[in-house]
Amino acid sequence: MQALKERIMRDGNNLGHGILKVDGFINHQVDPVLMDACGSEFARRFAQVGATRVLTAEISGIAPAVMTARYLNLPVVYARKSKPITMPDTVYLTVAPSHTKGRLVELIVSPEYLGRGERILIIDDFLASGATIQGLVRLTQAAGAEVVGIGALIEKIFEGGRQALAYLNVPIESLVCISSMDDGKIIFAD
Repeated sequence: MQALKERIMRDGNNLGHGILKVDGFINHQVDPVLMDACGSEFARRFAQVGATRVLTAEISGIAPAVMTARYLNLPVVYARKSKPITMPDTVYLTVAPSHTKGRLVELIVSPEYLGRGERILIIDDFLASGATIQGLVRLTQAAGAEVVGIGALIEKIFEGGRQALAYLNVPIESLVCISSMDDGKIIFAD
């Protein structure tokens, strides 16, 4: 998606060690016009998968997931990283390594919002190693639901996440693919 690619080129920052800072338009401050365009594009790409819910991880996946769900007319569920007192005692919980936090993080979903037989479209900000998305897949499977598609705003193809998720045999769509971040550069795949 050209608009996202241009924004990464203009405002993204390669911090080294495979970390791309997109805080100014995705992760900390959100550009709603850009996220709306991304959501529209995801909705177009996943229109035929028959999703009944969109699932993402707190917090960076929420903006693209909400915009995607808006165009698909679906609810959004996001995996929390801590359990509030309003959540029931029994929850779906898994852990996943966070590349930017440098530690394991919990992913928690209430069974009130993720149920048996649901068809889940996972939308997140990044597809890198696939670890966070694998955690969302585990939550989906624990609920007795089915993953029907995976979308990422940005895929760092050199980290192998797509291959790690291939066993799911579902469509995986990335709006922008980065093939290398060596030497402080950001090289996009064609």
